Amino acid sequence: MALIKRNPTQEMTRWSGGFPMFRGFESLRRDMNRLFDEFFRGDILADESFFGRDWTPAVDVVENNDAYILKAELPGISKDDVKITLENNVLTIRGEKKNEMEKKEGNFHRVERSYGMFERSFTIPGTIKVNDIDAQYKDGVLTLTLPKAEEAKPKLIDVKVK
Repeated sequence: MALIKRNPTQEMTRWSGGFPMFRGFESLRRDMNRLFDEFFRGDILADESFFGRDWTPAVDVVENNDAYILKAELPGISKDDVKITLENNVLTIRGEKKNEMEKKEGNFHRVERSYGMFERSFTIPGTIKVNDIDAQYKDGVLTLTLPKAEEAKPKLIDVKVK
């Protein structure tokens, strides 16, 4: 029997490959997070579309020294069906992924894609240059670049030793 020697300096990292049998749990986790976010924000009952909402776009938010960059996957959505607002440092993306089944073309044997209204809101932690926000929509991906104002950018301070 061969023994494998353990390396005490080797760190454990989270495997991001996922297991196909747990994909449904990831969707459930996202839905539960959205439910609690909206409940504690206080508008769960004010938004009628909450109970009929079946689809939430995946979003990445990245911060670098100069800007916040947000990428949202919006496949099958026209740019005219997306509205972006910024108010009190809260960026909101709203829209609708329209149901193609309403066209009644043929008999559907399987329907797996989700449709409906969506809304995602993000609090921007710093001050941004509102007039310089850039929005691009290409191949179903919305990319928002929110440049940081000078006072929000990190500053390098030299420490002098005496």
